[in-house]
Amino acid sequence: MSEQQRGEAPPARVAGTAGGFTILRDPTRNKGTAFTEAERDALGLRGLLPPRVCTQAEQEARVLENLRRLPDSLEKWIALRALHDRNEALFYRVVMNNPDEIQPIIYTPTVGLACQQYGHIFQRPRGLFVTARDRGRVARVLANWPYREVGIIVVTDGERILGLGDLGANGMGIPVGKLSLYTACAGVHPRQCLPVVLDVGTNNEALRRDPLYLGLQQERLCGAAYDELVDEFVTEATRQFPGVVVQFEDFANHNAFRLLAKYRDRIATFNDDIQGTAAVALAGVLSALRITGGRLADQRILFLGAGEAATGIADLLTAAMVAEGVAEDAARAKSWLVDSHGLVVKGRADLAEHKRRYAHEHAPVADFLSAVKALAPTAIIGVAAVGGTFTREVLATMAALNERPIVFALSNPTSKSECTAAEAYAATGGRALFACGSPFDPVTLGGRTFVPRQGNNSYIFPGVGLGAIASGARRITDEMFLAAARALASRVTEEDLAQGSLYPALVRIRDVSAHIAAAVAAVALSRGLATKPLPDDLVAHMRSLMYEPAYATYA
Repeated sequence: MSEQQRGEAPPARVAGTAGGFTILRDPTRNKGTAFTEAERDALGLRGLLPPRVCTQAEQEARVLENLRRLPDSLEKWIALRALHDRNEALFYRVVMNNPDEIQPIIYTPTVGLACQQYGHIFQRPRGLFVTARDRGRVARVLANWPYREVGIIVVTDGERILGLGDLGANGMGIPVGKLSLYTACAGVHPRQCLPVVLDVGTNNEALRRDPLYLGLQQERLCGAAYDELVDEFVTEATRQFPGVVVQFEDFANHNAFRLLAKYRDRIATFNDDIQGTAAVALAGVLSALRITGGRLADQRILFLGAGEAATGIADLLTAAMVAEGVAEDAARAKSWLVDSHGLVVKGRADLAEHKRRYAHEHAPVADFLSAVKALAPTAIIGVAAVGGTFTREVLATMAALNERPIVFALSNPTSKSECTAAEAYAATGGRALFACGSPFDPVTLGGRTFVPRQGNNSYIFPGVGLGAIASGARRITDEMFLAAARALASRVTEEDLAQGSLYPALVRIRDVSAHIAAAVAAVALSRGLATKPLPDDLVAHMRSLMYEPAYATYA
C-alpha cells in the first residue's frame, strides 16, 4: 500500500531546491547521469535517472560513440544541437576535447547545410529573432533575453550566409555556431553570448514559398526602414547590455561596408567577414613567408573575389606593409582584385565604392587565368565562393611563376572551395603553400604527407572578442586585427611549417586565443580604449577568465 493510500504525505523536498524534473530540463544545470548520490537525494532526482553515476568523461565517450554512428554531417549537427539544449557543459566538453572532429560539424562547412534546412530540422529556439514587425518595440524583444551579463552579440540579417546567399531567418545557425566557438575556443562564458537574427524578410523566393520556412514570408526590408531597424537594435542592445561587443556577420556587401563605417567609431563593433577574414589570411601569409624567406612588401597578391573578404584582406595587408615602412599607395598597389567582370582596373565604370581603392592602371583582363599570367602574383587568394575556379592550369601557372606559390582557397562550404588540397599539391608538385576555408584531409604526395589547415576565422574572432570584453574596449580597431594576425602567426611552430601547415593545430586553439586576446587588450590599453584595469601578464589573465565546462556541485 502506498503512502497516499495509507493517508501519509510523501516526504518533502529539500527546502530551497528546484524540482528534479525542472533541473533535468535546464541545460545550464543539468548533469544527466553525472549527478551524485547525494545530489540525487538533495535535488529530488532519485528515480528520475538510471542508478549508475557516470563521470563527464564517460558521458563524453557515449556522446562520441553515438555521434560516430550517424550517417551524415547534418544528422550529427542535429544531435550536437540537441546535446547543447540538454547539457551545456557536456556539449562544450565534447567540442573542446575533439575540435578537429566537432568544429566542422557545429560550424563550417556543415552549418551551411543546417541553415539551408533550418525550418525542416528545427527543434528548439536558441537566440533572439528581431523582426521587421518589431520596429518601435525592439527594447521589449531584447528584454526577453534571460541573461543580463551579455558581453558579445553576433548578429546577422541572413542576406549572405557563407557562400550560399540569402537564407533569411534560416541564418540563425551562423550566430549560434559562431558563439559556440567563442566559448569553446576562447572561453567566453555561454551566458555572455547572445545570437541574434534581424529578420527583415528574404528575397529568396523558394524560401518564401516553403511551407516550413520559419521567418517572415515577405521581401526584404530596405532603405530607410531597414536602417531604422538596425539603428534601433544597436541603440537598444548597447543600452541594455553596457559595453557589449557587436559582431556583424554575413551581411551583403551593400550593407556590410556602410554599417561598419557607421558604427565602428560609436560602439565596440566589427565585421568578421571583412576584418576577421583579413586577420586570419594575413596570419597565413606571414606564416608562408617564414618558408619562402620573402618580405611582405615584395608580394603581389591576386584575389579571386572583390567583396567584403577580398577588400578586407587587402586593407589589412596594406596596413601591415605600411607598418613595415612602405608608403600606403605603394602598399595598396600590391593587391589586385578579379570580380565577375574580370580584373578590377581604373578604366572600368561599373565599380562599387569598396573596389575603387584597388582599381589600378592596367589594360582590361577578362578572366582569372589571364590575370595570373598578366600580373605574375606570388599569392592567389580565393574568396568568391565559386567552386573549382583554381583550375589545374591556374595552379600550374602559379607553380611556373613561383618556387613556392601561395594558394589560399578560402571559400566555404566545401562545395564553394576554389580547389581541394589534393588538387593544389598535385598541380604544383607539392610546392604550394596552401590554406583552405573548408577542412581537407592530409595529402600524401611523393612520399611526403602535407597537413593543410583551415584559414578559418575561428582562429581570430574568439580571441578578439575575449580581449575586447576583458579590457572593456570602447572601440575595436584595425590595429587590433593586425595585432591578432601577428599573434596567430607567432603560434605556428617549425613543426607545423615542416608539414605544410600555416596555422596551429586546433587542439592548441585556447592557447592561441589567449595570446590574441592579450594582443588586442594591449592595443586597447596603449590607445586609451580600455575601460577595465588589467595586470601586467595579459596572457595569464586571459587564461584565468576562460570558462571551463566542469560540472557544478549541488550538494
